[in-house]
Amino acid sequence: MRIKTLILGAGAAGMMCAARAGGDCLVVDHAKAPGEKIRISGGGRCNFTNMYAAPENYLSQNPHFCKSAMARYTQWDFIELVTRHGIAWHEKTLGQLFCDDSARQIVTMLVKELRDAGADLWLQTSVVDVSHGSDGFTVRLEREGKPVTVTAQNLVLATGGKSIPKMGATGLAYEIATQFGLHVLDTRPGLVPFTFGADRFKPLAGVSVPARISNAEASFDEALLFTHRGLSGPAVLQISSYWREGEEIAVHLLPDVDLFVALREQRQQSGRKDLTTELARHLPTRLVEDLAADGSLKGRLADQSDAALQALCDRLKDWRLKPTGTEGYRTAEVTLGGIDTDALSSRSMEAKAMPGLYAIGEAVDVTGWLGGYNFQWAWASGHAAGTAIRG
Repeated sequence: MRIKTLILGAGAAGMMCAARAGGDCLVVDHAKAPGEKIRISGGGRCNFTNMYAAPENYLSQNPHFCKSAMARYTQWDFIELVTRHGIAWHEKTLGQLFCDDSARQIVTMLVKELRDAGADLWLQTSVVDVSHGSDGFTVRLEREGKPVTVTAQNLVLATGGKSIPKMGATGLAYEIATQFGLHVLDTRPGLVPFTFGADRFKPLAGVSVPARISNAEASFDEALLFTHRGLSGPAVLQISSYWREGEEIAVHLLPDVDLFVALREQRQQSGRKDLTTELARHLPTRLVEDLAADGSLKGRLADQSDAALQALCDRLKDWRLKPTGTEGYRTAEVTLGGIDTDALSSRSMEAKAMPGLYAIGEAVDVTGWLGGYNFQWAWASGHAAGTAIRG
């Protein structure tokens, strides 16, 4: 079977690429249904983009690489596409856009787009072998237990990264890229919860509090969630992409509250109250009990000097914690690292040293923040490759 373009992966980037690449295009995926990560995203409503998506919201060894693709296909372009398909949406918080109804609407839209463009979609199809010769790329597939050989002028790597292996994620894109001489940077889990030893936060599981979480690279103000295994919540997931093993993180509890002023005023009004009682007006009771376990929060408010109150607030503004690790690819929302952008054209996503080979989406060393940014990279990079292929 000879075609112009073969796309490996029927996820967000792969289907967007097929919708732009024109006819004589085939998308293959080993899953039973397309867009499975789209389907489960955003609690089933798909956080499909972010109103504020910009290059500074992405991590990459080359922070400038994503600029070209994102400038030519913006969040507003995808919002227009969603609206044109009659999909109702809303902003939840911080520019995060979700479907009013179901993430399946986004999958249905993309499948319709690619079919309208003349592309075909094969599911339950696995890649057995890939080679390159004078005829282009020859890919041996297994479709529903039967061997099929496809020869294509263009081959697009859109199989994603290693995150959420239970959904079939593998390192296939990295293997093929390496086979054809593209450098692949070390990968690690991103947007992932932290773990701590000895059930450190097990008694606090389920407690959530506003926080600012920082390290030497970045700082995020969002919710912090304690779990049986450690720490999660948006602020934690965000900082995890900047965290390295063995590093401390700094937690500032209640960053939007001047706790020193609040405690001092309450000392004047209700000095007989226990310090822990007053703290529990601002922080969850279970968290206050955990912080008081070392005996440092004893006494009434009236017994606390300004210096003592300031020392307490300084402690809560700079609570130093050292994770033992993360939950890994099992729960990571994205994969950091991947195919080195130096090997690719930022305009077309085509390999510089291997004409006809393209890499898009999560497989590439471009990783967005939590909140729809990674989907926007999928749309933009898929659009860039598809447009270049269509010519």
